[in-house]
Amino acid sequence: MFRTLFTIALRHLFGRKRQTLTTIVGVAVSTMVLITTVSLTRGLLDSFVETIVDVAPHITIKGEPVRSLPVDLLSDAEALRHAFVDENIQKEERKEVRNYGQVLNILSSENYADEIIAVSPYVESRVIVIKGGKNQPISMKGVEIEQENAISGIEDRLTAGNLSFFEKTPNALLVGRTVALDMGIELHDEVTLVPPSGPSRQCKVAGIFFSGVNAVDNTVYVSLKFGQILENLPADKVSGVGLKVLNPLANERLAGELERITGYNSTTWQEENAGILSLFNRIGFIVFSLVAFVGVVSGFGVANILVTTVFEKSRDIAIMKSYGFSSRALVGMFILEGFIVGFAGALAGGILATGSINLLASIPLEASQGPLTKTGFSMSWNPLYFLFVIFLTVLISAIAATIPSTRAAKLEPVQVLRDSSL
Repeated sequence: MFRTLFTIALRHLFGRKRQTLTTIVGVAVSTMVLITTVSLTRGLLDSFVETIVDVAPHITIKGEPVRSLPVDLLSDAEALRHAFVDENIQKEERKEVRNYGQVLNILSSENYADEIIAVSPYVESRVIVIKGGKNQPISMKGVEIEQENAISGIEDRLTAGNLSFFEKTPNALLVGRTVALDMGIELHDEVTLVPPSGPSRQCKVAGIFFSGVNAVDNTVYVSLKFGQILENLPADKVSGVGLKVLNPLANERLAGELERITGYNSTTWQEENAGILSLFNRIGFIVFSLVAFVGVVSGFGVANILVTTVFEKSRDIAIMKSYGFSSRALVGMFILEGFIVGFAGALAGGILATGSINLLASIPLEASQGPLTKTGFSMSWNPLYFLFVIFLTVLISAIAATIPSTRAAKLEPVQVLRDSSL
């Protein structure tokens, strides 16, 4: 029975070659566009996560002591208890990790040997960089360069200079490429750093780096000691400690444990980039909504050709029913036609999508894509996206075929054969 229905379905489709081909092309184009769009959206997200995991600390212990919530004295059961505020106007405390050597001892203990790969203390500040007649406020980060390199791999990201020159040069700078381009800074240039307090300092550019993360590339690195001097911090205090862990995608438990042990706020890279990740999720939702919407439009195209087939083949359907074909068999035959059209179009669209993805990925255009700067578009080759769009397209095409198939199943053979207009 299936073989017979399959043969009749093919004859119906090949009997209207032009309309069938047009429908298949429409389904193919929509499938290609959807796969390419999903690949671009997910590729940008995957590229962002991969870059952040490679460049940024996976967990950051910040100089923000974790304090318990104050007691609500007004609603306390003891009515005789009172609260007073006396000279509460005070200077805002600077965020710093005190005696950070103790924190480093905890992180380097055997308890965390299997979880923590690298540790890098740092000092953060906002400074003004002056070169010639140009000046610009930027972020400064003081680090132990070997430890920082273990986390961010900055040595591999240098476009000019090297780390040994940085270590040997007094008041040396590693300048992000964004800063270098904005201010016309080149290797070995002399620039002036103006800290928030204290005298300005003459510095020498020992290297220029490019990470691809716009926030990082708008930063300058100095040695940890020099950063402490610029921030007027004693040798036992830093702004925070960055960590690289073995499993960056499952680091919440470790961050919570370190926060409890050290007494300082510990944040994961996911929390640091929550806004950007949320934006990507919204974009992903919109894209998948678009996938469903365009798939429905493609389904209408499939339904249209089958409705025409039912109208033109009404006498054939009536004869088939008079020969004993059940209504269920006829419904299955038209759903099979919708499946064939949808599968052929989706398969062709998948093949076309590989070409469009390759084309976009090969365009040598450097552009800022959200928080990243990339050469070429970040495309994802995850086969699940191909399978998802193809499956959804075929499913919608098959479902769309139920509209004309139910009409065909309701035809009465005697009435159709007597009606001369059919």
